[in-house]
Amino acid sequence: MPRDVASDDYARGRRDGLRLAVAILAAEEAKWAALLGESPSWRTNATREVRHKTLQVAQVRVRTALNRLTPRGDDRIDAELAAAIDAAGL
Repeated sequence: MPRDVASDDYARGRRDGLRLAVAILAAEEAKWAALLGESPSWRTNATREVRHKTLQVAQVRVRTALNRLTPRGDDRIDAELAAAIDAAGL
């Protein structure tokens, strides 16, 4: 029986970690989206576009992993994780 509790805690921790990763990626993606096309240098703009797209792809991949680990019908976010995200300013 204790093994099931430990595995539930582990799975919950993995889901919380992935939720935090999604929040961080979303913040970074928003930062780069604001900078797109702002530089007079085409090379800088091209680099920013690549970074922006890379963050979008990473965000989708992390969301996919999170969806695979999340039990059906469990769309709520842990209160401790929500507080950590708010404290980080994300």
